[in-house]
Amino acid sequence: MQTFRTPLSEILPGVLVWDNHACLPLRPDDGRFLPQLERMRATGVTVVTINAAFGTFGADHADAMLDSVRNWVAEHPDTLMLVKTAADLDGAKASGRLGICFDLESMTALDGDVGRVGHFYARGVRWMLGTYNTANAAGGGCMEADEGLTDFGRDVIAEMNRVGMVVCGSHCGYRTAREMIDASATPVIFSHSNARAVYDHPRNIPDDLIRACAARGGVIGINGFGPFLGDNDAGTASYVAHVEHMIDLVGDDHVGIALDYVFDIDELNDYISADPATFPPDMFPLGAEMVEPERLPDIARFMLDRGHGRETLGKLFGGNHRRIAETVWR
Repeated sequence: MQTFRTPLSEILPGVLVWDNHACLPLRPDDGRFLPQLERMRATGVTVVTINAAFGTFGADHADAMLDSVRNWVAEHPDTLMLVKTAADLDGAKASGRLGICFDLESMTALDGDVGRVGHFYARGVRWMLGTYNTANAAGGGCMEADEGLTDFGRDVIAEMNRVGMVVCGSHCGYRTAREMIDASATPVIFSHSNARAVYDHPRNIPDDLIRACAARGGVIGINGFGPFLGDNDAGTASYVAHVEHMIDLVGDDHVGIALDYVFDIDELNDYISADPATFPPDMFPLGAEMVEPERLPDIARFMLDRGHGRETLGKLFGGNHRRIAETVWR
């Protein structure tokens, strides 16, 4: 873990900082890593979106994870708060607490029941992606041949639109992701995806999807996972290269922060080792480098030094995510 000297609140005073995807260990009965959420708050993050399930995890596991983190938040009201509305974002900023909301990394978490969308939304889940690298009942994944969005996927998207949950195309196959954008009545995000034009990895997205996302008002959150940034290079310059490519391509209204930081690297290594279909070893190395939360001030300074204005950084670090919340959340 790197250290920093200047918090984001001094580099970007008044800016709401939102990391739109972070990965706690998916072990509901193990709270050892929950205190590390303080790292986000200490760095100057205002809001963080935490995963409750990914891949093949079902509804029961997602609910257990939500119980675990929600209970932790309730036990620490001086430093943490649940975020359910756009107004709650202001409450977190004003109180100096870390706002917490949740995501689901695969519609598999619904166990085939469209009605669970509303259940999870009521529990604080604010975005859900369609598939996770490989195909499921909703559509195709990015690591294999993609036959597109299914009828079930379309039904889920319609229900997400109705309740106010944001649709996400990260991890999805390119055809499925494009059909998700076309099917949704509200902006679709790529919550934590990088530019394939900058680094050729199938988890990154091509320029045409970036343009399609932006054309509908969506936002792409730049991922801090080294294998997606460039040959396991999680340096600040590598991260900013993806940010700048997207700003050049679609403007600064459509780019955000989503580090995809994994708090327990050993758990990630276990997942990669156990499932080579989802995580091909040549594309997902063990011990991957990551951009840690403490690097956010360095990224802000680096971009300021490269001539990016504070208005652009305000959008990147949280303003664009906020616009999505104000547009989609109910």
